[in-house]
Amino acid sequence: MPSSSTHPLVRPWPGPWGGVPPWRDVTSDRFPDAFEQAIAELRADIAAIATGAEPPTFTNTILPLERAGRTLDRVMTLFGVMIENVSTPAYQALDQAWSPRLAAASDDITFNRALFARIDAIHATRLDGDLSSEQVRLVEKIHGRFVRSGARLDDAGQQRLGAINQELAAAFAEFSARVLADEQTWVALETDADLAGLSPSDIASARSEAQARGLSVRGVIVNTRSSVDPFLASSGRRDLRERVWRAFKQRGDNDDAHDTKTLIVRMLHLRAERARLLGYPTHAHWRMADTMARDPEAAQALMMRVWPAAVARAREEVCDMQAIADAEGAGITIEPWDYLYYAEKVRKARYDVEQNAIRPYFELEQMIQAAFWAAGQLFGLAFRENTGQIPVFHPDVRTWEVVDAATGAHVGVFYGDHYARPGKRSGAWAEIYRWRESFDGLHTPITSNNNNFIKGAPGDPTLLSTDDVRTLFHEFGHALHALLSQVTYPSLGPTPRDFVEVPSQLNEYWARVRPVLDRFARHHETGEPMPQALLDRVLAAETFNQGYVTVEYLACALIDLDLHRRPDGIDDVTAFEREALARIGMPREIALRHRLPHFSHLFGSDAYSAGYYSYLWSEVMDADARGAFEEAGDPFDRAAADRLRRFLLAPGDSTDRQDAYRQFRGRDPEPDALLIGRGLIEVESGTSGTLGP
Repeated sequence: MPSSSTHPLVRPWPGPWGGVPPWRDVTSDRFPDAFEQAIAELRADIAAIATGAEPPTFTNTILPLERAGRTLDRVMTLFGVMIENVSTPAYQALDQAWSPRLAAASDDITFNRALFARIDAIHATRLDGDLSSEQVRLVEKIHGRFVRSGARLDDAGQQRLGAINQELAAAFAEFSARVLADEQTWVALETDADLAGLSPSDIASARSEAQARGLSVRGVIVNTRSSVDPFLASSGRRDLRERVWRAFKQRGDNDDAHDTKTLIVRMLHLRAERARLLGYPTHAHWRMADTMARDPEAAQALMMRVWPAAVARAREEVCDMQAIADAEGAGITIEPWDYLYYAEKVRKARYDVEQNAIRPYFELEQMIQAAFWAAGQLFGLAFRENTGQIPVFHPDVRTWEVVDAATGAHVGVFYGDHYARPGKRSGAWAEIYRWRESFDGLHTPITSNNNNFIKGAPGDPTLLSTDDVRTLFHEFGHALHALLSQVTYPSLGPTPRDFVEVPSQLNEYWARVRPVLDRFARHHETGEPMPQALLDRVLAAETFNQGYVTVEYLACALIDLDLHRRPDGIDDVTAFEREALARIGMPREIALRHRLPHFSHLFGSDAYSAGYYSYLWSEVMDADARGAFEEAGDPFDRAAADRLRRFLLAPGDSTDRQDAYRQFRGRDPEPDALLIGRGLIEVESGTSGTLGP
């Protein structure tokens, strides 16, 4: 039922388009009462469903269950955005105090035997009545979620499972707070000599970051990837590269108050125990039960198909870099902090391309408009900026109303929060503030992108690397998936973890097609388009360094699966990481993209635990999906775009995702498309491929 509370965080969101988040009313001290009221309302809703006098039906049980908890969803959305984007000690304390209580509130629903009996009865007869295919799917998803969450356990089992879930929730919050603390550190650049090799824009950004922290130094490199990677790629100071690299890679692993290793060991033991309670051999088997892969063995098989070719390519890359270092008389052996620096030298020698020459053409505002333009060409969307007209949670945030370009009809709202700042977690992600639904009247989607680009100095533009541009388009793909949803029921909006990256990774394709680059890759000072000769070289270098890129990611995914396939967890994080890397033959010149002590995908929540493989699983589909446009000879082919929207984006999880892909493409995806896309297969005559050297 709609909340009747007058509490500013509990009442329905005010404003246009069915309401927007009331950020002006959000303060940390208001959340305890908001959580209390929202949980009480949820419990009342669930009790009314569970004690209904009429026999259980879709209408009197499943539909009210879809409505239940909307108030708590809104409050948790507001809180989640604050804790991830503008975290403070007050918010962190709330997170640690309330995460276990919120986990308990969720378990109270799952463990409600009267409620589950009604769901179970509807599930048993779901095919006997007149339910639509989407309604049957909803019943199956809800029933499966309850079963996998312990609805069938006995009282003792549910009591222990509830305790595990609460302890894990507290551990997730503590892990996130510790990693965030390490991410607020920096390496100071003390003298002009420390700036050697940096571009003018990088120097200006580093100086601006120092000034923002009240430091009288030449600049600082903050402990976030968008600051660290450009420094590692361009700094001529090897000693500083090592310092910056070690600071970044040792987040959570400094044997101090922010160290996470003991927390990780405890989480792994709890996850293993939970899996056993629920009847699964390991945490990985439990997490993957409702995914496309279905089991860890399928994910492992795909990864090991790619791993040998990626390692072979990485070893070639190291040889090329070592040759340049030797020719320059550097007198070094390539180490992990040298990789990006010497890779840039190889790129320059091979393609006459270097990031510092490209970045002036990739100004943030132009790239935002490029993403919008591509979405307009593909899906007929238009983005009307309304920054300042609706509330935001930070002055950096911009907002757009999304409309149908042909009719002007409202589609949704998009928030863009693109800059790194103290209190914001590292990385890039998309948020869904409100899922699309229509069973109780139309509720349109609200979504955001959250990046960590390093803001240019005051008065200067923010210039992006090619990796930053790819990230921008990637996260925007998640936003488009939400904006284009046509699901009736909100529970069918989210897709399986190993499909959710298909729209985002596929959207990266449009960041590097000529129509987009010709229009939007323009020099930030002159407005001139990127010269065709340079553009040709940029595109020719698309698969450059893919050994490194693939190995640093895939090693993380392999270790994630190894870690979570262990029935009893582990006792020593450092030893496990070292031994796991040795087992897979990790090149010593490459480090894990995310070392375990700061691997927030795995330990900031359950979300990507035993699921980091999903990027690769999704890439099989997105790499193959690009072929639909390439075969049409037009990256904006209308027929292919319409099929993409109809079968892969609009349905959410209201249809089986493997069947949906077959409808889109007319067949299953070709696994070789992934290897070709990463340049790990040598293609002969344009029709077949063999694993690269």
